[in-house]
Amino acid sequence: MAKLKIAGTWSGVLEVELETWTVPMLREEVAKRSNMLPETINLICAGKVLKDDDHGGGCDSKLSQLGVKKNSKVLATRISVDEGKSLMAEEERSRRVARIKAAATALVNRHADGSLPVEDFNLELEDQNGEKVRFGSETDRRAMMMGLMLHANAKSLIKRHLYKDALEVLTMGEEAFSLCHPKVLEFVDNVPLLQIDMVWCYFMLRDISWLSEAGIRLGKAREGIERAHGKDSSRVRLLQAGRHPELALHLRMELLEGVAAYRSGQFDKARNALTSAQAKFFQLQVPDESLSLVMSMGFKEQDAKRALRICSQDVGSAIDFLVEEKAKRAKEREDNEQRRKEIMEQKRYGLTPLKKAVDIEKIKELVSIGFEKELVAEALRRNENDSEKALDDLTNPESNSAIQLYIESRKRKRCRQAADAKIEQLVAMGFERPRVIEACRAGGDDIHQIMLQLLGEPGSNPTAAANNNASTSISMPNNGEPSSSINNENVEGDPDSNFEETSATEDVNGRDVEMEDELANDLTGDVFADYDIEVTKEGEAISEYLSLLDSVAGIAIEKARN
Repeated sequence: MAKLKIAGTWSGVLEVELETWTVPMLREEVAKRSNMLPETINLICAGKVLKDDDHGGGCDSKLSQLGVKKNSKVLATRISVDEGKSLMAEEERSRRVARIKAAATALVNRHADGSLPVEDFNLELEDQNGEKVRFGSETDRRAMMMGLMLHANAKSLIKRHLYKDALEVLTMGEEAFSLCHPKVLEFVDNVPLLQIDMVWCYFMLRDISWLSEAGIRLGKAREGIERAHGKDSSRVRLLQAGRHPELALHLRMELLEGVAAYRSGQFDKARNALTSAQAKFFQLQVPDESLSLVMSMGFKEQDAKRALRICSQDVGSAIDFLVEEKAKRAKEREDNEQRRKEIMEQKRYGLTPLKKAVDIEKIKELVSIGFEKELVAEALRRNENDSEKALDDLTNPESNSAIQLYIESRKRKRCRQAADAKIEQLVAMGFERPRVIEACRAGGDDIHQIMLQLLGEPGSNPTAAANNNASTSISMPNNGEPSSSINNENVEGDPDSNFEETSATEDVNGRDVEMEDELANDLTGDVFADYDIEVTKEGEAISEYLSLLDSVAGIAIEKARN
Protein backbone atom coordinates (compact mmCIF):
# COMPACT_ATOMS: atom_id res chain seq x y z
CA MET A 1 0.00 0.00 0.00
CA ALA A 2 1.20 3.51 -0.80
CA LYS A 3 0.20 6.65 1.04
CA LEU A 4 -1.08 9.73 -0.78
CA LYS A 5 -1.36 13.12 0.90
CA ILE A 6 -4.72 14.65 -0.03
CA ALA A 7 -5.47 18.37 0.41
CA GLY A 8 -8.34 20.61 -0.61
CA THR A 9 -11.95 19.47 -0.26
CA TRP A 10 -10.67 16.87 2.22
CA SER A 11 -7.32 16.75 3.97
CA GLY A 12 -5.65 13.62 5.15
CA VAL A 13 -3.62 10.57 4.15
CA LEU A 14 -5.13 7.93 1.90
CA GLU A 15 -3.70 4.45 1.46
CA VAL A 16 -4.03 3.10 -2.08
CA GLU A 17 -2.62 0.40 -4.36
CA LEU A 18 -0.89 2.38 -7.12
CA GLU A 19 -0.77 -0.66 -9.41
CA THR A 20 -4.50 -1.37 -9.18
CA TRP A 21 -6.25 1.91 -8.35
CA THR A 22 -7.56 4.09 -11.19
CA VAL A 23 -8.45 7.80 -11.29
CA PRO A 24 -12.23 7.13 -10.96
CA MET A 25 -11.54 4.96 -7.89
CA LEU A 26 -9.43 7.69 -6.29
CA ARG A 27 -11.96 10.40 -7.16
CA GLU A 28 -14.80 8.34 -5.70
CA GLU A 29 -12.91 7.75 -2.44
CA VAL A 30 -12.01 11.44 -2.06
CA ALA A 31 -15.61 12.44 -2.89
CA LYS A 32 -16.94 10.03 -0.25
CA ARG A 33 -14.69 11.51 2.42
CA SER A 34 -15.60 15.04 1.26
CA ASN A 35 -19.36 14.30 1.26
CA MET A 36 -19.53 15.36 -2.37
CA LEU A 37 -20.44 13.83 -5.73
CA PRO A 38 -17.51 12.30 -7.68
CA GLU A 39 -18.29 14.42 -10.76
CA THR A 40 -17.76 17.59 -8.69
CA ILE A 41 -14.20 16.62 -7.70
CA ASN A 42 -11.13 17.61 -9.71
CA LEU A 43 -7.79 15.92 -8.86
CA ILE A 44 -4.44 17.56 -9.49
CA CYS A 45 -1.07 15.86 -8.98
CA ALA A 46 2.35 17.32 -9.84
CA GLY A 47 0.69 20.21 -11.67
CA LYS A 48 -1.34 17.87 -13.90
CA VAL A 49 -5.09 17.28 -13.85
CA LEU A 50 -5.75 13.56 -13.45
CA LYS A 51 -8.27 12.53 -16.12
CA ASP A 52 -9.92 9.16 -16.55
CA ASP A 53 -8.47 8.65 -20.03
CA ASP A 54 -4.93 9.91 -19.40
CA HIS A 55 -2.03 7.84 -20.76
CA GLY A 56 -4.28 6.53 -23.58
CA GLY A 57 -5.53 3.69 -21.43
CA GLY A 58 -9.09 4.83 -20.89
CA CYS A 59 -10.67 4.33 -17.48
CA ASP A 60 -8.35 1.33 -16.85
CA SER A 61 -5.21 3.48 -16.52
CA LYS A 62 -3.58 2.81 -13.15
CA LEU A 63 -2.30 5.58 -10.89
CA SER A 64 1.26 4.29 -11.30
CA GLN A 65 0.93 4.69 -15.09
CA LEU A 66 -0.09 8.32 -14.60
CA GLY A 67 3.04 9.18 -12.63
CA VAL A 68 1.45 9.07 -9.17
CA LYS A 69 4.07 7.82 -6.70
CA LYS A 70 4.30 6.92 -3.05
CA ASN A 71 3.80 10.00 -0.80
CA SER A 72 2.62 12.10 -3.76
CA LYS A 73 0.54 15.16 -2.93
CA VAL A 74 -2.89 15.33 -4.56
CA LEU A 75 -4.99 18.48 -4.55
CA ALA A 76 -8.76 17.88 -4.62
CA THR A 77 -10.70 20.93 -5.84
CA ARG A 78 -14.41 21.47 -6.10
CA ILE A 79 -16.02 22.27 -9.45
CA SER A 80 -19.59 23.25 -10.21
CA VAL A 81 -22.07 20.62 -11.37
CA ASP A 82 -22.20 22.20 -14.83
CA GLU A 83 -18.42 22.28 -15.00
CA GLY A 84 -18.34 18.68 -13.82
CA LYS A 85 -20.75 17.66 -16.55
CA SER A 86 -18.66 19.56 -19.08
CA LEU A 87 -15.53 17.77 -17.87
CA MET A 88 -17.26 14.41 -18.13
CA ALA A 89 -18.49 15.28 -21.63
CA GLU A 90 -14.95 16.23 -22.62
CA GLU A 91 -13.62 12.94 -21.25
CA GLU A 92 -16.33 11.02 -23.09
CA ARG A 93 -15.46 12.83 -26.30
CA SER A 94 -11.77 12.03 -25.85
CA ARG A 95 -12.59 8.36 -25.27
CA ARG A 96 -14.70 8.29 -28.41
CA VAL A 97 -11.92 9.83 -30.51
CA ALA A 98 -9.49 7.23 -29.09
CA ARG A 99 -11.97 4.48 -30.04
CA ILE A 100 -12.20 5.86 -33.58
CA LYS A 101 -8.43 5.73 -34.00
CA ALA A 102 -8.14 2.24 -32.52
CA ALA A 103 -10.98 0.88 -34.67
CA ALA A 104 -9.56 2.46 -37.83
CA THR A 105 -6.15 0.97 -37.08
CA ALA A 106 -7.69 -2.47 -36.54
CA LEU A 107 -9.63 -2.30 -39.82
CA VAL A 108 -6.56 -1.21 -41.77
CA ASN A 109 -4.45 -3.98 -40.23
CA ARG A 110 -7.00 -6.57 -41.37
CA HIS A 111 -7.69 -5.18 -44.83
CA ALA A 112 -4.47 -3.62 -46.10
CA ASP A 113 -1.98 -6.48 -46.13
CA GLY A 114 -3.86 -9.37 -47.73
CA SER A 115 -5.02 -10.84 -44.44
CA LEU A 116 -8.40 -12.52 -44.50
CA PRO A 117 -11.00 -10.16 -43.00
CA VAL A 118 -13.23 -11.46 -40.24
CA GLU A 119 -16.14 -9.53 -41.80
CA ASP A 120 -18.01 -10.44 -44.99
CA PHE A 121 -16.68 -7.35 -46.77
CA ASN A 122 -13.30 -6.03 -47.82
CA LEU A 123 -11.97 -2.46 -47.91
CA GLU A 124 -10.32 -1.52 -51.20
CA LEU A 125 -9.02 1.70 -52.71
CA GLU A 126 -10.61 2.94 -55.93
CA ASP A 127 -10.20 5.96 -58.17
CA GLN A 128 -13.06 8.16 -59.42
CA ASN A 129 -13.78 5.71 -62.21
CA GLY A 130 -14.25 2.84 -59.76
CA GLU A 131 -10.99 1.18 -60.77
CA LYS A 132 -8.91 -0.50 -58.06
CA VAL A 133 -5.84 1.49 -57.03
CA ARG A 134 -2.66 -0.48 -56.39
CA PHE A 135 0.30 0.81 -54.42
CA GLY A 136 3.84 -0.43 -54.66
CA SER A 137 4.34 -0.08 -50.91
CA GLU A 138 2.18 -1.65 -48.22
CA THR A 139 3.03 1.34 -46.00
CA ASP A 140 1.49 3.68 -48.57
CA ARG A 141 -1.58 1.51 -48.87
CA ARG A 142 -2.07 1.37 -45.10
CA ALA A 143 -1.55 5.10 -44.70
CA MET A 144 -3.91 5.99 -47.54
CA MET A 145 -6.61 3.64 -46.30
CA MET A 146 -6.27 4.96 -42.73
CA GLY A 147 -6.42 8.57 -43.90
CA LEU A 148 -9.49 8.01 -46.10
CA MET A 149 -11.31 6.13 -43.36
CA LEU A 150 -10.71 8.83 -40.77
CA HIS A 151 -11.61 11.58 -43.25
CA ALA A 152 -14.90 9.86 -44.07
CA ASN A 153 -15.74 9.59 -40.38
CA ALA A 154 -14.86 13.26 -39.85
CA LYS A 155 -17.21 14.27 -42.68
CA SER A 156 -19.96 12.33 -40.96
CA LEU A 157 -19.25 14.25 -37.75
CA ILE A 158 -19.31 17.55 -39.66
CA LYS A 159 -22.77 16.72 -41.02
CA ARG A 160 -23.90 16.24 -37.41
CA HIS A 161 -22.32 19.61 -36.48
CA LEU A 162 -19.77 17.95 -34.17
CA TYR A 163 -16.98 20.21 -35.39
CA LYS A 164 -14.62 19.79 -32.44
CA ASP A 165 -14.75 16.00 -32.70
CA ALA A 166 -14.36 16.24 -36.48
CA LEU A 167 -11.29 18.43 -36.08
CA GLU A 168 -9.55 15.86 -33.90
CA VAL A 169 -10.36 13.05 -36.31
CA LEU A 170 -9.19 15.18 -39.28
CA THR A 171 -5.90 15.80 -37.46
CA MET A 172 -5.43 12.03 -37.10
CA GLY A 173 -6.28 11.64 -40.79
CA GLU A 174 -3.68 14.25 -41.71
CA GLU A 175 -1.08 12.34 -39.69
CA ALA A 176 -2.01 9.13 -41.54
CA PHE A 177 -1.70 10.76 -44.98
CA SER A 178 1.71 12.17 -43.99
CA LEU A 179 3.06 8.60 -43.87
CA CYS A 180 2.42 8.20 -47.61
CA HIS A 181 5.23 8.85 -50.06
CA PRO A 182 4.83 12.42 -51.43
CA LYS A 183 4.69 11.10 -55.00
CA VAL A 184 1.63 9.02 -54.10
CA LEU A 185 -0.23 12.13 -52.90
CA GLU A 186 0.67 14.37 -55.84
CA PHE A 187 -2.20 13.36 -58.13
CA VAL A 188 -4.95 12.74 -55.57
CA ASP A 189 -7.08 15.47 -54.04
CA ASN A 190 -7.81 13.77 -50.70
CA VAL A 191 -5.28 15.76 -48.67
CA PRO A 192 -6.37 19.17 -50.06
CA LEU A 193 -10.00 18.25 -49.35
CA LEU A 194 -9.06 17.34 -45.78
CA GLN A 195 -7.29 20.71 -45.37
CA ILE A 196 -10.43 22.56 -46.50
CA ASP A 197 -12.58 20.54 -44.11
CA MET A 198 -10.23 21.41 -41.24
CA VAL A 199 -10.50 25.14 -41.98
CA TRP A 200 -14.28 24.79 -42.29
CA CYS A 201 -14.34 23.34 -38.76
CA TYR A 202 -12.25 26.28 -37.54
CA PHE A 203 -14.75 28.64 -39.15
CA MET A 204 -17.82 26.91 -37.71
CA LEU A 205 -16.25 26.90 -34.23
CA ARG A 206 -15.68 30.68 -34.59
CA ASP A 207 -12.16 30.24 -33.28
CA ILE A 208 -10.12 33.39 -34.06
CA SER A 209 -6.85 31.64 -33.14
CA TRP A 210 -7.03 29.61 -36.37
CA LEU A 211 -6.29 32.59 -38.68
CA SER A 212 -2.57 32.09 -39.27
CA GLU A 213 -2.89 28.33 -39.64
CA ALA A 214 -5.97 28.64 -41.86
CA GLY A 215 -4.09 30.75 -44.41
CA ILE A 216 -1.31 28.16 -44.65
CA ARG A 217 -3.76 25.27 -44.96
CA LEU A 218 -5.84 27.01 -47.62
CA GLY A 219 -2.69 27.83 -49.60
CA LYS A 220 -1.67 24.15 -49.54
CA ALA A 221 -5.21 23.09 -50.42
CA ARG A 222 -5.40 25.38 -53.48
CA GLU A 223 -1.98 24.22 -54.67
CA GLY A 224 -2.89 20.56 -54.16
CA ILE A 225 -6.26 20.84 -55.91
CA GLU A 226 -4.72 22.57 -58.93
CA ARG A 227 -2.07 19.84 -59.11
CA ALA A 228 -4.66 17.05 -58.86
CA HIS A 229 -7.46 18.63 -60.93
CA GLY A 230 -5.29 20.42 -63.47
CA LYS A 231 -5.18 24.14 -64.24
CA ASP A 232 -8.74 25.54 -64.26
CA SER A 233 -9.92 22.00 -63.38
CA SER A 234 -9.06 20.79 -66.89
CA ARG A 235 -8.29 17.24 -65.73
CA VAL A 236 -11.65 17.01 -63.91
CA ARG A 237 -13.47 18.23 -67.03
CA LEU A 238 -11.80 15.52 -69.06
CA LEU A 239 -12.56 12.75 -66.54
CA GLN A 240 -16.15 13.90 -65.93
CA ALA A 241 -17.13 14.56 -69.56
CA GLY A 242 -17.29 18.34 -69.16
CA ARG A 243 -19.25 18.33 -65.89
CA HIS A 244 -18.47 20.59 -62.91
CA PRO A 245 -18.54 18.46 -59.73
CA GLU A 246 -15.95 20.67 -57.98
CA LEU A 247 -17.88 23.98 -58.11
CA ALA A 248 -19.25 23.80 -54.54
CA LEU A 249 -15.82 22.81 -53.24
CA HIS A 250 -14.24 25.91 -54.83
CA LEU A 251 -17.07 28.03 -53.42
CA ARG A 252 -16.27 26.88 -49.88
CA MET A 253 -12.53 27.34 -50.39
CA GLU A 254 -12.95 30.90 -51.73
CA LEU A 255 -15.33 31.76 -48.88
CA LEU A 256 -12.77 30.61 -46.32
CA GLU A 257 -9.99 32.47 -48.15
CA GLY A 258 -12.14 35.60 -48.07
CA VAL A 259 -12.86 35.24 -44.35
CA ALA A 260 -9.17 34.66 -43.54
CA ALA A 261 -8.20 37.71 -45.62
CA TYR A 262 -10.87 39.87 -43.92
CA ARG A 263 -9.72 38.84 -40.44
CA SER A 264 -6.13 39.66 -41.46
CA GLY A 265 -7.11 43.14 -42.66
CA GLN A 266 -6.61 42.34 -46.38
CA PHE A 267 -9.95 43.79 -47.45
CA ASP A 268 -9.36 43.94 -51.22
CA LYS A 269 -8.26 40.30 -51.29
CA ALA A 270 -11.25 39.37 -49.14
CA ARG A 271 -13.70 41.14 -51.47
CA ASN A 272 -12.25 39.43 -54.57
CA ALA A 273 -12.49 35.98 -52.98
CA LEU A 274 -15.99 36.53 -51.60
CA THR A 275 -17.30 38.00 -54.86
CA SER A 276 -16.00 34.97 -56.77
CA ALA A 277 -17.58 32.66 -54.18
CA GLN A 278 -20.89 34.50 -54.47
CA ALA A 279 -20.90 34.06 -58.26
CA LYS A 280 -20.45 30.31 -57.79
CA PHE A 281 -23.20 30.31 -55.17
CA PHE A 282 -25.63 31.77 -57.70
CA GLN A 283 -24.51 29.18 -60.29
CA LEU A 284 -25.38 26.39 -57.85
CA GLN A 285 -28.94 27.54 -57.20
CA VAL A 286 -31.26 24.95 -58.74
CA PRO A 287 -34.34 26.35 -60.55
CA ASP A 288 -37.61 24.83 -59.34
CA GLU A 289 -38.72 24.08 -62.90
CA SER A 290 -35.56 22.12 -63.71
CA LEU A 291 -35.78 20.24 -60.41
CA SER A 292 -39.40 19.32 -61.10
CA LEU A 293 -38.55 18.03 -64.60
CA VAL A 294 -35.76 15.76 -63.32
CA MET A 295 -37.87 14.48 -60.42
CA SER A 296 -40.69 13.68 -62.83
CA MET A 297 -38.37 11.06 -64.34
CA GLY A 298 -38.51 9.16 -61.03
CA PHE A 299 -35.40 10.50 -59.30
CA LYS A 300 -35.24 11.65 -55.65
CA GLU A 301 -34.99 15.36 -54.86
CA GLN A 302 -31.49 15.17 -53.35
CA ASP A 303 -30.13 13.18 -56.30
CA ALA A 304 -31.82 15.53 -58.78
CA LYS A 305 -30.32 18.61 -57.11
CA ARG A 306 -26.86 17.09 -57.10
CA ALA A 307 -27.08 16.15 -60.77
CA LEU A 308 -28.29 19.62 -61.81
CA ARG A 309 -25.50 21.32 -59.87
CA ILE A 310 -22.84 19.05 -61.35
CA CYS A 311 -24.27 19.50 -64.86
CA SER A 312 -24.61 23.32 -64.71
CA GLN A 313 -28.44 23.14 -64.49
CA ASP A 314 -28.72 21.31 -67.84
CA VAL A 315 -31.72 18.97 -67.47
CA GLY A 316 -30.72 16.56 -70.24
CA SER A 317 -27.16 16.17 -68.97
CA ALA A 318 -28.43 15.76 -65.40
CA ILE A 319 -30.73 12.90 -66.42
CA ASP A 320 -27.91 11.22 -68.34
CA PHE A 321 -25.67 11.60 -65.29
CA LEU A 322 -28.27 10.04 -62.99
CA VAL A 323 -28.81 7.10 -65.36
CA GLU A 324 -25.03 6.50 -65.50
CA GLU A 325 -24.76 6.67 -61.71
CA LYS A 326 -27.63 4.20 -61.31
CA ALA A 327 -25.88 1.75 -63.64
CA LYS A 328 -22.61 2.21 -61.74
CA ARG A 329 -24.31 1.51 -58.41
CA ALA A 330 -25.90 -1.65 -59.81
CA LYS A 331 -22.50 -2.81 -61.07
CA GLU A 332 -20.94 -1.96 -57.71
CA ARG A 333 -23.58 -4.04 -55.90
CA GLU A 334 -22.78 -6.98 -58.18
CA ASP A 335 -19.04 -6.56 -57.55
CA ASN A 336 -19.60 -6.34 -53.79
CA GLU A 337 -21.71 -9.49 -53.82
CA GLN A 338 -19.05 -11.26 -55.85
CA ARG A 339 -16.38 -10.09 -53.40
CA ARG A 340 -18.44 -11.36 -50.45
CA LYS A 341 -18.63 -14.78 -52.13
CA GLU A 342 -14.87 -14.70 -52.71
CA ILE A 343 -14.25 -13.90 -49.04
CA MET A 344 -16.41 -16.86 -48.00
CA GLU A 345 -14.49 -19.02 -50.47
CA GLN A 346 -11.17 -17.78 -49.07
CA LYS A 347 -12.32 -18.59 -45.55
CA ARG A 348 -13.09 -22.14 -46.72
CA TYR A 349 -9.53 -22.53 -48.02
CA GLY A 350 -8.02 -21.22 -44.76
CA LEU A 351 -4.95 -19.09 -44.11
CA THR A 352 -1.37 -19.45 -45.20
CA PRO A 353 1.30 -20.09 -42.55
CA LEU A 354 1.79 -16.30 -42.35
CA LYS A 355 -1.96 -15.78 -41.78
CA LYS A 356 -2.72 -14.45 -45.29
CA ALA A 357 -5.74 -15.27 -47.41
CA VAL A 358 -5.34 -17.45 -50.48
CA ASP A 359 -5.20 -15.21 -53.57
CA ILE A 360 -8.35 -15.76 -55.65
CA GLU A 361 -6.80 -14.30 -58.82
CA LYS A 362 -3.87 -16.70 -58.62
CA ILE A 363 -6.32 -19.58 -58.13
CA LYS A 364 -8.07 -18.56 -61.36
CA GLU A 365 -4.75 -18.40 -63.23
CA LEU A 366 -3.72 -21.93 -62.25
CA VAL A 367 -7.23 -23.36 -62.73
CA SER A 368 -7.18 -22.01 -66.30
CA ILE A 369 -4.19 -24.29 -66.94
CA GLY A 370 -6.31 -27.33 -66.08
CA PHE A 371 -5.80 -28.06 -62.38
CA GLU A 372 -8.69 -28.60 -59.95
CA LYS A 373 -9.59 -25.56 -57.87
CA GLU A 374 -9.24 -27.23 -54.45
CA LEU A 375 -5.81 -28.61 -55.34
CA VAL A 376 -4.69 -25.19 -56.57
CA ALA A 377 -5.99 -23.41 -53.48
CA GLU A 378 -4.20 -25.80 -51.12
CA ALA A 379 -0.96 -25.58 -53.10
CA LEU A 380 -1.08 -21.77 -52.96
CA ARG A 381 -1.97 -21.81 -49.27
CA ARG A 382 1.05 -23.97 -48.45
CA ASN A 383 3.38 -21.78 -50.54
CA GLU A 384 2.27 -18.32 -49.36
CA ASN A 385 0.53 -17.58 -52.69
CA ASP A 386 3.74 -18.17 -54.66
CA SER A 387 2.38 -19.35 -58.04
CA GLU A 388 5.64 -20.91 -59.23
CA LYS A 389 6.13 -22.99 -56.10
CA ALA A 390 2.47 -23.99 -56.15
CA LEU A 391 2.82 -25.08 -59.78
CA ASP A 392 5.88 -27.15 -58.87
CA ASP A 393 3.84 -28.96 -56.19
CA LEU A 394 0.94 -29.53 -58.57
CA THR A 395 3.14 -31.01 -61.31
CA ASN A 396 5.12 -33.18 -58.89
CA PRO A 397 3.23 -36.51 -58.55
CA GLU A 398 4.39 -37.05 -54.97
CA SER A 399 3.44 -33.53 -53.79
CA ASN A 400 0.18 -33.62 -55.74
CA SER A 401 -0.78 -36.93 -54.11
CA ALA A 402 0.06 -35.56 -50.64
CA ILE A 403 -2.14 -32.51 -51.26
CA GLN A 404 -5.04 -34.72 -52.41
CA LEU A 405 -4.73 -36.91 -49.30
CA TYR A 406 -4.68 -33.82 -47.12
CA ILE A 407 -7.79 -32.39 -48.80
CA GLU A 408 -9.65 -35.67 -48.26
CA SER A 409 -8.54 -35.69 -44.62
CA ARG A 410 -9.81 -32.12 -44.22
CA LYS A 411 -13.16 -33.03 -45.79
CA ARG A 412 -13.55 -35.94 -43.35
CA LYS A 413 -12.73 -33.63 -40.49
CA ARG A 414 -15.34 -31.12 -41.61
CA CYS A 415 -17.89 -33.91 -41.85
CA ARG A 416 -17.10 -34.86 -38.28
CA GLN A 417 -17.37 -31.21 -37.24
CA ALA A 418 -20.78 -30.95 -38.86
CA ALA A 419 -21.91 -34.21 -37.21
CA ASP A 420 -20.67 -33.05 -33.81
CA ALA A 421 -22.42 -29.71 -34.20
CA LYS A 422 -25.66 -31.46 -35.15
CA ILE A 423 -25.44 -33.79 -32.16
CA GLU A 424 -24.70 -30.92 -29.75
CA GLN A 425 -27.59 -28.92 -31.15
CA LEU A 426 -30.03 -31.77 -30.56
CA VAL A 427 -28.61 -32.57 -27.12
CA ALA A 428 -28.98 -28.89 -26.19
CA MET A 429 -32.68 -29.24 -27.04
CA GLY A 430 -32.95 -31.87 -24.31
CA PHE A 431 -32.71 -35.18 -26.19
CA GLU A 432 -30.61 -37.97 -24.69
CA ARG A 433 -27.16 -38.19 -26.25
CA PRO A 434 -27.11 -41.97 -27.01
CA ARG A 435 -30.50 -41.74 -28.75
CA VAL A 436 -29.34 -38.66 -30.71
CA ILE A 437 -26.22 -40.49 -31.94
CA GLU A 438 -28.31 -43.47 -33.01
CA ALA A 439 -30.83 -41.24 -34.77
CA CYS A 440 -28.07 -39.33 -36.57
CA ARG A 441 -26.66 -42.61 -37.91
CA ALA A 442 -30.02 -43.54 -39.35
CA GLY A 443 -31.40 -40.13 -40.27
CA GLY A 444 -28.78 -38.75 -42.65
CA ASP A 445 -28.00 -35.02 -42.82
CA ASP A 446 -31.51 -33.56 -42.40
CA ILE A 447 -31.71 -32.35 -38.80
CA HIS A 448 -35.46 -31.78 -39.06
CA GLN A 449 -36.05 -35.41 -40.05
CA ILE A 450 -33.84 -36.57 -37.19
CA MET A 451 -35.78 -34.38 -34.78
CA LEU A 452 -39.12 -35.77 -35.99
CA GLN A 453 -37.76 -39.29 -35.57
CA LEU A 454 -36.65 -38.50 -32.00
CA LEU A 455 -39.99 -36.93 -31.15
CA GLY A 456 -41.87 -39.89 -32.59
CA GLU A 457 -39.98 -42.51 -30.60
CA PRO A 458 -41.45 -43.75 -27.30
CA GLY A 459 -39.73 -42.52 -24.16
CA SER A 460 -38.66 -39.26 -25.78
CA ASN A 461 -38.27 -36.71 -23.00
CA PRO A 462 -36.23 -33.66 -24.04
CA THR A 463 -36.43 -32.03 -20.62
CA ALA A 464 -34.75 -34.95 -18.86
CA ALA A 465 -31.45 -34.86 -20.71
CA ALA A 466 -29.84 -31.84 -19.10
CA ASN A 467 -27.33 -34.02 -17.25
CA ASN A 468 -26.04 -35.44 -20.53
CA ASN A 469 -24.60 -32.12 -21.72
CA ALA A 470 -21.36 -32.52 -19.79
CA SER A 471 -20.37 -35.82 -21.41
CA THR A 472 -17.62 -36.17 -23.98
CA SER A 473 -18.54 -35.12 -27.52
CA ILE A 474 -18.95 -37.96 -30.00
CA SER A 475 -18.64 -37.48 -33.74
CA MET A 476 -19.47 -39.71 -36.66
CA PRO A 477 -17.06 -40.10 -39.60
CA ASN A 478 -18.18 -41.30 -43.01
CA ASN A 479 -18.26 -44.98 -42.06
CA GLY A 480 -20.95 -44.26 -39.47
CA GLU A 481 -18.86 -45.44 -36.50
CA PRO A 482 -18.54 -43.16 -33.49
CA SER A 483 -15.12 -41.68 -32.91
CA SER A 484 -13.51 -39.37 -30.39
CA SER A 485 -14.23 -35.63 -30.57
CA ILE A 486 -12.63 -33.59 -33.30
CA ASN A 487 -11.14 -31.42 -30.55
CA ASN A 488 -8.69 -34.25 -29.89
CA GLU A 489 -7.53 -34.32 -33.49
CA ASN A 490 -5.16 -31.76 -34.96
CA VAL A 491 -4.02 -32.08 -38.54
CA GLU A 492 -0.66 -30.38 -39.00
CA GLY A 493 -0.97 -27.13 -40.96
CA ASP A 494 -4.75 -27.31 -40.90
CA PRO A 495 -6.15 -24.10 -42.44
CA ASP A 496 -9.38 -24.58 -40.49
CA SER A 497 -7.58 -24.26 -37.19
CA ASN A 498 -5.47 -21.40 -38.57
CA PHE A 499 -8.51 -19.29 -39.36
CA GLU A 500 -11.49 -20.49 -37.39
CA GLU A 501 -9.70 -20.69 -34.03
CA THR A 502 -6.96 -18.08 -34.17
CA SER A 503 -8.98 -15.45 -36.00
CA ALA A 504 -11.98 -15.91 -33.79
CA THR A 505 -10.06 -15.48 -30.56
CA GLU A 506 -7.57 -12.80 -31.58
CA ASP A 507 -9.65 -10.69 -33.95
CA VAL A 508 -13.32 -11.05 -33.05
CA ASN A 509 -13.19 -11.03 -29.26
CA GLY A 510 -10.93 -7.96 -29.11
CA ARG A 511 -12.82 -5.93 -31.72
CA ASP A 512 -14.74 -2.75 -31.10
CA VAL A 513 -17.44 -3.98 -33.47
CA GLU A 514 -19.74 -0.99 -32.95
CA MET A 515 -17.08 1.57 -33.88
CA GLU A 516 -15.70 -0.53 -36.74
CA ASP A 517 -19.19 -0.82 -38.22
CA GLU A 518 -19.64 2.94 -37.89
CA LEU A 519 -16.38 3.57 -39.74
CA ALA A 520 -17.23 1.04 -42.45
CA ASN A 521 -20.69 2.57 -42.95
CA ASP A 522 -19.11 6.01 -43.42
CA LEU A 523 -17.25 4.62 -46.45
CA THR A 524 -20.06 4.98 -49.00
CA GLY A 525 -17.90 4.55 -52.09
CA ASP A 526 -19.62 7.65 -53.51
CA VAL A 527 -16.97 9.42 -55.61
CA PHE A 528 -18.98 12.68 -55.62
CA ALA A 529 -19.60 12.81 -51.86
CA ASP A 530 -16.62 15.15 -51.32
CA TYR A 531 -18.03 17.66 -53.79
CA ASP A 532 -21.71 17.34 -52.89
CA ILE A 533 -21.93 20.26 -50.46
CA GLU A 534 -25.19 21.87 -49.39
CA VAL A 535 -24.11 25.51 -49.73
CA THR A 536 -26.80 27.24 -47.65
CA LYS A 537 -24.44 28.09 -44.77
CA GLU A 538 -21.82 29.23 -47.24
CA GLY A 539 -24.30 31.59 -48.91
CA GLU A 540 -25.24 33.14 -45.55
CA ALA A 541 -21.57 33.61 -44.63
CA ILE A 542 -20.79 35.23 -47.98
CA SER A 543 -23.57 37.77 -47.49
CA GLU A 544 -22.45 38.45 -43.91
CA TYR A 545 -18.84 39.15 -44.80
CA LEU A 546 -19.65 41.18 -47.89
CA SER A 547 -21.84 43.35 -45.63
CA LEU A 548 -18.95 43.70 -43.21
CA LEU A 549 -16.69 44.76 -46.07
CA ASP A 550 -19.28 47.33 -47.18
CA SER A 551 -19.32 48.70 -43.64
CA VAL A 552 -15.53 48.92 -43.59
CA ALA A 553 -15.56 50.68 -46.96
CA GLY A 554 -18.24 53.12 -45.74
CA ILE A 555 -16.18 53.97 -42.66
CA ALA A 556 -13.10 54.51 -44.81
CA ILE A 557 -15.00 56.87 -47.13
CA GLU A 558 -16.39 58.78 -44.16
CA LYS A 559 -12.91 59.20 -42.71
CA ALA A 560 -11.57 60.36 -46.08
CA ARG A 561 -14.26 63.07 -46.28
CA ASN A 562 -13.44 64.31 -42.81
